[in-house]
Amino acid sequence: MNKKTFLLLITAISALGGLLFGYDTGVINGAQFYLSKYFELNAALKGWVVGSALLGCFIGAIVAGPMSIKIGRKWSLIISAILFSVSAWGSGLPEIVPETVTMLVVFRIIGGLGIGIASMNAPMYIAEIAPSKIRGKMVTYYQLAIVVGFFVVFLATYFIGNNLSEAQNIQFGWRRMFWSELIPSLLFLALLFLVPKSPRWLAIKGEEEQALHILNKIHGEKQAKNEIEEIKASLKKDEKKVKINYFSKAILAIIFIGTALSILQQFTGINAVLYYGADIFEKALGFGKEDVLAQQILLALVNLVFTFVAMFTIDKYGRKPLLYVGSIGMIVGFLILGISLQLEAVGLISLIGVLIFIGSFALSMGPVVWVILSEMFPNKIRSVAMSVAVAAQWAANYLVSQTFPIVMESEVNNNTFWNGSIPYFIFIGFILIIIFLTYKFIPETKGKSLEEIESFWE
Repeated sequence: MNKKTFLLLITAISALGGLLFGYDTGVINGAQFYLSKYFELNAALKGWVVGSALLGCFIGAIVAGPMSIKIGRKWSLIISAILFSVSAWGSGLPEIVPETVTMLVVFRIIGGLGIGIASMNAPMYIAEIAPSKIRGKMVTYYQLAIVVGFFVVFLATYFIGNNLSEAQNIQFGWRRMFWSELIPSLLFLALLFLVPKSPRWLAIKGEEEQALHILNKIHGEKQAKNEIEEIKASLKKDEKKVKINYFSKAILAIIFIGTALSILQQFTGINAVLYYGADIFEKALGFGKEDVLAQQILLALVNLVFTFVAMFTIDKYGRKPLLYVGSIGMIVGFLILGISLQLEAVGLISLIGVLIFIGSFALSMGPVVWVILSEMFPNKIRSVAMSVAVAAQWAANYLVSQTFPIVMESEVNNNTFWNGSIPYFIFIGFILIIIFLTYKFIPETKGKSLEEIESFWE
């Protein structure tokens, strides 16, 4: 197997963690309508069942850092694949098992743990094995896999639900929707045994020969020698500092910048649009129920297309230009949507606003944040720093998903001046902060090795 094929294979396998991230997050949206009727859930319980996985995501991201240091990126991903599989099986237990809401929530939290662990380790692993010239593109495969996961699960749940009666869906259709995740999760688990350990993790653990062997397979002998020397020089520098003080001003500053960018990814409002897309189309934009499915497919398609655009431009133009262009696009999209709501001119123009926002996010904050987070932190603190940033992202995700419907239904938002537009102007405020943060604090990492990026913070 040549170097290019080998790199593409292990990147694609690692990125399957992203597909399961998208799949596991999305499957509950297709199943919740029927399982809510099966369990006769009230609004509070329904919210708990749907949102419980986010609790697991938060905890998973926190434990992912120490786990990644102890057992490495590869075995952390294997554990996440096992958790995905257990969650999929348990969430769709056969009808003969007297499943309770509590059992369902427990299995959803287990799936969340898998997402949290994979969402930190998969992009970090890809960044640590990829050549610097194409690292941005390689890490973007992870975001592409998330988008594909959302799209695939949407089709899978639609296919399952559409081929059963409503009574059958309430009785066992939603179980099949959860079980459909077993196919990609078991495939992910099996294929992970084909990928090598991260050469940078091996070097940190003193396994330099093994690290060099893997770098040879990925980069070729000449480049591999350069890479291993840079890694060794970076680690020697860290050895002089003896023990890492995570509370030193320098390290806290790096972690704070990465965490702020990670949180702001959620404060763009992306998951408000994805989680509540049907409600936005039906209530805020005035589309009928028969139109909602078509709008959702269009939204998913735009998301997919612009993720491909990001993949093929991120190493050509750099990370910061994509963040600037995408941020301006997101602002324009939400301005169109917000003003059309204020003026009560909802319709096609409002839909165009939503699609401009989705396309701009998919071009920028969606993939670029994962790329920057996976490469901006120094070798010695990468696992812990990324763990903090990803955990904060899941906390922000939960905050936005819980507060969005409250703000949407508030009296102030629904008065004759705002007409339901307040959330979108709030999101615009956060997007402006992204532009400032990018300009002031985010380094351009295009074409630089991880060790060269590390020297930026010195």
